[in-house]
Order: sequence, then C-alpha cells, then structure tokens
Amino acid sequence: MKKAFITGITGQDGSYLAELLLSEGYEIYALRRRSSVQKNENIEHIMSRIKFISGDLMDLPSLIEAIKIAKPDEVYNLAAQSFVGESWVQPIYTSQVTALGVTNLLEAIRLVKPDARFYQASSSEMFGKVVEIPQTEKTPFYPRSPYGVSKLYGHWITINYRESFNMYTCSGILFNHESPRRGHEFVTRKIANAVAKIKLGIQKDLPLGNLDAKRDWGFAGDYVKAMWLMLQQDKPEDYVIATGETHSVKEFLSVAFRHVGLNWEDYVVIDPTLYRPAEVNLLLGDCKKAKQELGWQTTVSFEQLVEMMVESELRKIEGGS
Repeated sequence: MKKAFITGITGQDGSYLAELLLSEGYEIYALRRRSSVQKNENIEHIMSRIKFISGDLMDLPSLIEAIKIAKPDEVYNLAAQSFVGESWVQPIYTSQVTALGVTNLLEAIRLVKPDARFYQASSSEMFGKVVEIPQTEKTPFYPRSPYGVSKLYGHWITINYRESFNMYTCSGILFNHESPRRGHEFVTRKIANAVAKIKLGIQKDLPLGNLDAKRDWGFAGDYVKAMWLMLQQDKPEDYVIATGETHSVKEFLSVAFRHVGLNWEDYVVIDPTLYRPAEVNLLLGDCKKAKQELGWQTTVSFEQLVEMMVESELRKIEGGS
C-alpha cells in the first residue's frame, strides 16, 4: 500500500486529493497545524481514514519528525497563505509560509526520505503581468502580488532540489480552480453565496471590485487528478494545468445570476476598495503538455462549475448549514 503525506488537507484541493488517493488505495498522513480551532468541514466524511501528525511548515524539526512517522512514498504540499488579496495585508507571513515553508518541507524530505516523490502547488499568479497569451511551461514569470512572488520562490526551490539532489520533485502550475469547497474569501465562492442569499431574500446586493479581470477557471476535482498523475511518471517535470478558456468576473456573475432567474446588473455594486493594488488582467493556460504526457483532461465546463457552486450554496442555506 502506497503512503502519501499531504499538507493543507483541510482546504479545497487537499480534501479532493485525499478522496482521490483513498480511492486509489493509499494510506494517508496529513500535517495538522497546532491550533485551538480546527476547520474540518471539507474532510469530515473521511477524517477517520486519515492519520494526522502535528507540525508546521515554519518548524523544520516538526516536519522532520512528521516525515519519519509517515515514511511517505509521495508528498503533496498544498499548504499556503493562499488568498492573493490577503498577501498585501500580510506579505511577511505569506512569504514565510508560501515560500520558505516549501524549503523546510523539501529539506525534511531530503534528510529523512529522499526517495519520496514531491508535488509543489505552484500557481498561475506567478505569470502575473503576462508577457504572452496563452501561458505555457516556458512562459517567463512576472508576479504581481506578494502571493505570486512567494509561489515563484516555492516553484524555483522545487526545481533546485530536483537538480541539486536528484530528487523527484515537480510543480503543477495550476490556473484558477474552484468548487463548492472554495474558501468564502475567494470571489467565486463570494459570488455563489451572495447569489443564493439574494435569491432567498437574505441579502440585497453584492459589492465587488474589478469585473473585467479574466481568469482560466476549472473544477478543483479535475485538477487534483493532475497532481497525482504528475507523481506517477517516470521522471519529474512541471506542468501547466488549465482549461484553455478564459472568462471574466462579469461572465461568472452572468451565469450565476441567470441560473436563479435574476439579472446580475440589478444587484452588483462596485466597491473601489476591493480592487487589487496591482491587478492581473488576463490569465489563460495552455495545458497541451499535460494532455499529451499525463493523459489529463477536464470534465466540468465553466457553466457547469458556476451552477454547481450556486446550487451548493442554495442547499446549504436552505438546509441551515
């Protein structure tokens, strides 16, 4: 039985990945940060099948101990301060966890289990002020946020450990991927939740920032399959994971409100304070390499994704959860 060690398991991606690995017969270990409050909503249904180990990405000794206990065949690093907007408010914390935390984990693996295969969650935010459209594995990076800069460090240190120590380390340059399990601070979940509340008469309007920002949005459940496939290859390589389609926030709004029979223009109000200090206007990924080498493909369309998220919010609110 293969063993996997996951950081960030309670998040959107971690929960979908854990479900996938359990279906593949893995024994799963997960890093649990020391905290008085544990948010386990996304994994409550599988918690009994996961072995938790206390530790923190900023504490190398705890990571060394965790790797000693788990003795993993595969390590998936999904933990980060992952909200781009917050990275301007907490730039130092973001860089410590999202950047240096990767080095700590890689070093723990190198010292204890150097034959373990390592996946790093890189991000399309590393492309930032894009220099070409669409973006591929060879597109130059130009991050536009402390989050993007931190992710870029994590990406390059992963490559460095691969080339310096001959370790199986790779990164998935994932474009935006959403689901009903997305955090409430993200615009997609914010929209889906507001649409449901407006439809049910609980909320009157929806304040948003830049409606023209465009993203390549996919379904998180599809994207974790790509993570797993990357660690099943003969040699480690980095891959762009995307849908190859781009949609604006305005389009997301249109689909979401239309799904409940409403017009978004009647409810959305522009709040200038919600604009980013430095915006990323167009992210569009070219995942040709992943399709050809991993055999990966998406299964959920943009419209299906938006409707899925709105329906989930309606059920939760009507169910009182």
